[in-house]
Amino acid sequence: MTSNASRTTRGRGRLYESVVDTVGETPCIRVNNLAPEHVRMYVKAEFFNPAGSVKDRLAISIIEEAERRGDLKPGQTVVEATSGNTGIGLAMVCAAKGYPLVVTMADSFSIERRKLMRFLGARVVLTPRAEKGFGMYQKAKELADANGWFLARQFETADNATVHENTTAREILADFAGERLDYLVTGYGTGGTITGVGRVLRQERPDTKIILSEPANAQLIGSGIAQERGAESAPGVSHPAFQPHPIQGWTPDFIPYVLQEAIDQHYFDELIPVPGPVGIEWSKKLAQKEGIFTGISGGATFAVAMQVAEKAAPGSVILCMLPDTGERYLSSPLFEGIVEGMTEEETALSRSTPGCQMPSP
Repeated sequence: MTSNASRTTRGRGRLYESVVDTVGETPCIRVNNLAPEHVRMYVKAEFFNPAGSVKDRLAISIIEEAERRGDLKPGQTVVEATSGNTGIGLAMVCAAKGYPLVVTMADSFSIERRKLMRFLGARVVLTPRAEKGFGMYQKAKELADANGWFLARQFETADNATVHENTTAREILADFAGERLDYLVTGYGTGGTITGVGRVLRQERPDTKIILSEPANAQLIGSGIAQERGAESAPGVSHPAFQPHPIQGWTPDFIPYVLQEAIDQHYFDELIPVPGPVGIEWSKKLAQKEGIFTGISGGATFAVAMQVAEKAAPGSVILCMLPDTGERYLSSPLFEGIVEGMTEEETALSRSTPGCQMPSP
């Protein structure tokens, strides 16, 4: 898109009392170069949240609702099991509000995630990757029980879907007011986005088809096998359909209780699996063809959105959720092949003019 007018800004027209007040109001951005010509595609860029992911919404909701109920006492330690984004969001919120935070996380997730949480003041307790998500969940519960800490319970708490019902869904309705919205495409981690947004769209935009995705090699919903649950709706065991996958933040090794409502109430019209390498491929394409920087989960969601777009009727409008930024995947397979030094092509460019040459390796 080109314009003869110089770009200007006017400011937000308000001052913020805290970083947590900047959570939400993320933009829907048109996809101009990758989208098929017969449709309009948009992405809801959740990396515009202050700590870089959709889980900032969950983090502020869990803490503020717990404060409101009196479940979380001033200065009490918060503990949670997370693959990274929820922990980073909680670290941001807890730093702003003065709560110590302990995160349990399997050692299979990217190193920069644990560094970000520690940089924000959290303590990170690593668990063996062989124990998967269920193991880190059990460790968080043990620590909470042993120390009297507040367990955030992102996979079970009603505060998860509620914040998406009250914010994410309302933003989508406002941004597409008077516009078509034929498809919404999303994946799931805890299930908060699909459940909260699904509640609202089913009531207020019932013609919008909701497409859900999960990893092709870890089709928990697609398996049709129910999740065994323990006390307080927590997972009882690891789900038998789970296999390790590279889409960090998506699909733990159990079906979260928050997600169960979306399954039971049929909040999605179609379930489309996607291979992890395809998510990596489309994340790179979004960066290099659109300038949109998202992680593997965003690439996987967009890959499914592209499948939907190819088959959609002319004039269809598609919105794809992008959960986070690509910067927390630097040590993951997403950045394999991205060299630190110069490529052969870059070296040839350098040598094409005489000045300021790097020494030969």
